[in-house]
Formats: sequence, structure tokens, C-alpha cells
Amino acid sequence: MAERPLRADARRNRERVLAAAAEAFAERGYDVPLDEIATAAGVGPGTVYRHFPTKEALFEAVALARVQEHAADARARATADDPGAAFDGFLARLAEEAERKRDLPDALAGAGAQGVAEAVAEMQDALGVLLARAQAAGAVRGEITVKDLIALLKAMLYVVRADPEPERLQRVYAVLRDGLRPPAG
Repeated sequence: MAERPLRADARRNRERVLAAAAEAFAERGYDVPLDEIATAAGVGPGTVYRHFPTKEALFEAVALARVQEHAADARARATADDPGAAFDGFLARLAEEAERKRDLPDALAGAGAQGVAEAVAEMQDALGVLLARAQAAGAVRGEITVKDLIALLKAMLYVVRADPEPERLQRVYAVLRDGLRPPAG
């Protein structure tokens, strides 16, 4: 049975909840209470639960949108004329967002249900193309795999979430990027 489309006011409320949740999760991570999200959205807790029966369902909706955005960015960069610069740009964007969005590690880890895990897999596929092109251009070490890169990115994101000092992020990102470059000579 197909779901009925939402009434206009219900759709607006859902969008307000999603926007408030995206901001709250980005600022404080997964631990933000649903009641605070409802207040920020200007709705009651019942409205939140009507659209998202659990906190996990709400986080999944926010994480899904965030991961799909990164997958689209990786796909778009994969066709750039300069594969090394495209790869660097993608990594720099993740590092910059890690500073502002404390839920990014959980989103990229595939937290939530199947939909998020599938979006993460799509992002990893797109990142694989981006990585392969950067390696072919000599901008990234040839032995690095997508799984290696994902592990390194997750480590960087978790370190930043645990200690959000901006200078630390820049140092960790610089070491990560330098370590991905092929050895000189």
C-alpha cells in the first residue's frame, strides 16, 4: 500500500524537524535529546515522534542526506581535469566539515539502518574512482586502498570529535594528506 502524501503543514513540520535535527546533531553529535530538537524546530515532541518514531530514525534521515551529499560530491570530482586536486578537494571538504559537524563520523560509519549503509557504500564506490584517478595521476600512493582511506578518514574524524581544537584538525589533516602522497624519488 502506497503512503499518502503529507499535508502541506505536516510536510513543513517534517522539514523543520529535519533542519533542527541536522543542526543539533552537527553541533553536539548523536547525544542531543529529541525534546531539544522539537523545541528548536518549534514543534512539540509528538510531532517529532509522528514523523520519526525513534531517535535512530531521525538520525538516519539526517545521516542519509549528509552521506548522499558526500557521495554526489565525490562523483562530481571524479570527472575533474586534475585528479590530484579533485582528491585533495574532497579530503579538505571532509576535514572542514569535521570541524563543524560532530555527527559526521557516525554518518560515515553507516550509523542507522540499511539506507545509510547503502549510501555509505555508494560514497565509497565514488571515492574509489576518485582515489584510482588520483593514484594514476601520481598524486596518491599506489598501494592505498579505499578501505585504507576510509579507515584513515574515520580515525581523523573521531580524533577531531573527541578533541575539536581547530589547530589539531589542521595538523592531523596535514599528516594524513602528506602520508597519502607517494614517496619522493
